[in-house]
Amino acid sequence: MSILVDKNTKVLVQGLTGKTGTFHTEQALAYHGTKMVGGIHPKKGGETWAGATGESLPIFATVAEGKEKTGANASVVYVPPAGAAEAIIEAIEAEIPLIVCITEGIPVMDMVKVKARLDRSTSRLIGPNCPGVLTPDECKIGIMPGNIFRKGSVGVVSRSGTLTYEAVFQTTNVGLGQTTAVGIGGDPVKGTEFIDVLEMFLADDATKSIIMIGEIGGSAEEDAAQFLKDEAKRGRSKPMAGFIAGRTAPAGRTMGHAGAVISGGKGGAEDKIAAMESAGIKVSPSPARLGTTLVEAIKG
Repeated sequence: MSILVDKNTKVLVQGLTGKTGTFHTEQALAYHGTKMVGGIHPKKGGETWAGATGESLPIFATVAEGKEKTGANASVVYVPPAGAAEAIIEAIEAEIPLIVCITEGIPVMDMVKVKARLDRSTSRLIGPNCPGVLTPDECKIGIMPGNIFRKGSVGVVSRSGTLTYEAVFQTTNVGLGQTTAVGIGGDPVKGTEFIDVLEMFLADDATKSIIMIGEIGGSAEEDAAQFLKDEAKRGRSKPMAGFIAGRTAPAGRTMGHAGAVISGGKGGAEDKIAAMESAGIKVSPSPARLGTTLVEAIKG
């Protein structure tokens, strides 16, 4: 199995006609037949998008129209920051089950409004400021490089985009492969947190082990560690490896992602590492050793 996306996922592209949307849609179409079924542009409804290698997709004026005519059950947002929140809300109002927002730099207050609307809906948002979701050989939504993936048994969840790729590369190299990789994004206000994804991986029979990559700032990793300890008491646990990016950041400084703010007692790398280790996660000393660290965790 997998989580979030599979061979039956049908994806609408919000922002298809822009340079970024065009490039990554072409990459998705080239990846094992990912079902990209249409684009959205309020002024170009009825037109057709043509990719560089001959693919074409219909463009719809609204997400609701695109969903009705294609049966889409997911959308990906490549809309620039100023309009991205509005695009997410449009997808929510169209009751798209899965929305993946790649856009970086969305104002925090815009995302606060999105979050409030999301909490009253049936939609799930991944991101913003994330690399997306990929299930090997089935569906690629976002900007992850598909060539490093191999179908296998590891679930990957990460706040860091580039370290998502590193975890995938390392687990491919040690022969484990992946069920699904999920980049949740590093912004302080986002649609999906570690706990949400960990819950899905724990429930997925095909996912035999998990890699979780955090960053300094906030308390999401500590919250996830407590969740894992609580689940272990209920008899639900899987071998896990982890890593915390930004270990050398000084206290009181903002580093990297907008969510990376350290305050006393929580948010620092050592706090997060200690919390993860207390939950049974084997923390890798380096991103380059994530694969071998997970193998060690599996062996016990």
